[in-house]
Amino acid sequence: MAVTISDVARHAGVSPSTVSYALSGKRSISPSTRARIDEAVSALGFTANAGARALATSQTMVIGLLTQFHQDEFAPAMLQYVLPVSDTARELGYDILLVTETDATEALRRVTSAGMVDGVVLLDVIHDDPRLDTLRAAPQPGALVGLPKRTEGLDVFDLDFGESARILVDHLYGLGHREIIVVSPPKHVFERGGAYGWRFRDAALERAARYGIQIHPYFGEAQQPAIGQSMNAILDARPKATALIVHNDATIAALPSILAARGTRVPTDLSVASLYSKDFGRAFSLPYTAVESSPDQLGQHAVRQLVRRIASPELAGAPVTRFIAPELTIRGSTE
Repeated sequence: MAVTISDVARHAGVSPSTVSYALSGKRSISPSTRARIDEAVSALGFTANAGARALATSQTMVIGLLTQFHQDEFAPAMLQYVLPVSDTARELGYDILLVTETDATEALRRVTSAGMVDGVVLLDVIHDDPRLDTLRAAPQPGALVGLPKRTEGLDVFDLDFGESARILVDHLYGLGHREIIVVSPPKHVFERGGAYGWRFRDAALERAARYGIQIHPYFGEAQQPAIGQSMNAILDARPKATALIVHNDATIAALPSILAARGTRVPTDLSVASLYSKDFGRAFSLPYTAVESSPDQLGQHAVRQLVRRIASPELAGAPVTRFIAPELTIRGSTE
């Protein structure tokens, strides 16, 4: 037999109306009561009828996820952020409407004005993101994964890319390296407004200048064979460099084969450090010391904060801008 709201109420020790309020977000519920209801929902496997719930509450229980898959970028890198958003939404009882249209601003206006979603998560956020004014004007709340120039009125979550760069330069300087190559995202990412690229690069350059060491910044590539050609040209141009920092997912994924073909031993000939997630590293069998890029944490934080605003806007508080602190994992690729 199907589990009902009454069954959930009995299991949680509350009234059916309290369960209904908790599920709909129409009234604020104390954290302890909500926890008991959440536990009962999970234990009983309760699933509300989406159509009935939408009619009763004016909620769709759908979160819009807006991103773009550019042909000139490395798709596996973006997928790292899509899956945590989807998984966290499902855990909290929401479905995902994935929107990838080229005209992202119009797509955002359409799904919000038509009431197709209860809230929106934006990925692939750029410095002057044209979607933000539309999102601020929408009746639904929004959360961003990525730092734009203007954050007012929106919840923003991102990795501290500047601190990530400083940690890597500190690590290599402490090991005695005095000439370092830094490979950034492709030039077109910078030109599109990918602020994470210059936040990392500029912090690395500033840190190196403080130490008085040489650092050579280069744009990387996103697709083969340009990746291999670019990396070989960079390494040929800087034969005295003893360390390499790669802030480019496509390049770091290809680097083991590139260095093997050159006969370059890591870390004996060249120390290598990077920035990528543990899952990404496992997928590409990467052996490098790296700062964790934390797509799981970013997606989870964005969705949980968004759901708080959907369910209890009066309790969610002022918009937040929150950075994930970078963590360095040593994997033996530097000495």
